[in-house]
Amino acid sequence: MHDICLNMPPMVQTFDPEDLFTRRCIWVNGPVIVGAGPSGLAVAAGLKDQGVPFVILERANCIASLWQNRTYDRLKLHLPKQFCQLPNFPFPEDFPEYPTKFQFITYLESYAKHFNIAPQFNETVQSAKWLVVATGENSEKVVPRFEGLEEFGGHVMHACDYKSGEGYGGQKVLVVGCGNSGMEVSLDLCNHNAKTSMVVRSSVHVLPREIFGKSTFEVAVMLMKRLPLWMVDKILLILVRLILGNVEKYGLKRPSVGPLELKHTAGKTPVLDIGALEKIRSGKIKVVPGIRRFLPGKVELVDGQVLQIDSVVLATGYHSNVPSWLKENDFFSNDGTPRNPFPNGWKGKGGLYAVGFTRRGLSGASLDAINVAHDIAKSWKEETKQKRKTVAARHRRCISHF
Repeated sequence: MHDICLNMPPMVQTFDPEDLFTRRCIWVNGPVIVGAGPSGLAVAAGLKDQGVPFVILERANCIASLWQNRTYDRLKLHLPKQFCQLPNFPFPEDFPEYPTKFQFITYLESYAKHFNIAPQFNETVQSAKWLVVATGENSEKVVPRFEGLEEFGGHVMHACDYKSGEGYGGQKVLVVGCGNSGMEVSLDLCNHNAKTSMVVRSSVHVLPREIFGKSTFEVAVMLMKRLPLWMVDKILLILVRLILGNVEKYGLKRPSVGPLELKHTAGKTPVLDIGALEKIRSGKIKVVPGIRRFLPGKVELVDGQVLQIDSVVLATGYHSNVPSWLKENDFFSNDGTPRNPFPNGWKGKGGLYAVGFTRRGLSGASLDAINVAHDIAKSWKEETKQKRKTVAARHRRCISHF
């Protein structure tokens, strides 16, 4: 049997027996899964299938809290549903190729119900033996520091708190960031008649969501089965140029490294265009360079422009929070991701595992979950078998005393 101690302060991986008087401790004959998002649910389902008992803990009050509480309403899966389904449970056939945020949440709730997964909500971990870290790469928002932002005076929010452009009509809104979130928030604001400017500070790959009727991701996967990555990148960029034209003249400079190599080496995801580029071409979304400082009701850009703005949306990304609570381990690096690269970043030492840190989306998390569930099941069954042998040996010794 293995113990875990639960309470609400920040998580640490040290344990003092005296803390039994101040913490609620429970005993678990199996692993502890931290996080009830897609990654945690996938591991739980795999353990259920292997007959391994577990506890799944979630600091929020619902499953998939990032999807439920910290995403905008217009969000859809960026990849076709067959690349986003969790192990052993396909999406409903009547779901569209790119399910909405709300459909994906419904799918995850159905997944938990199908496998009889019952997370314990509003809980954090204090100590454990087998620990599966499934809190993900995007557990905390990134909020850069900008000179003068406190004196700006207008409304400022992170994209995780943004729901819809409704209510922004007629406002001058600055969106900081040009990743998939920044592009989609800018598009949504524009569709609600906001006067939108988008800060593009660095180079970015913008790809069409589909090429000749097929998902760009699907095309890339198909090509990589036959060709080296660098050649697939060259083919993709030729096709993108034919379909989208020269996007650099709109302020969207392409990186010198191809989109797949950049994703593989730096984890930077290309933008899959779903309509923002058309608004940029028409001038309805204005692309602007980096920020020098904020002024009351204004922003000064690095090229000297000064823009009057009413609101700011920070589409500045997310990061892992693992270093803030998982102490004294060398499995995770300082940025909260496993030190070993994909596909070997799912297993550490001493019963520590990680799921959902591959920078390869839901398909990468599913692969990790399968590996982790099988590995834990093997260890658990061996340990259980050994315990039974020990108990049987003790029983035989007791009989021989009579």
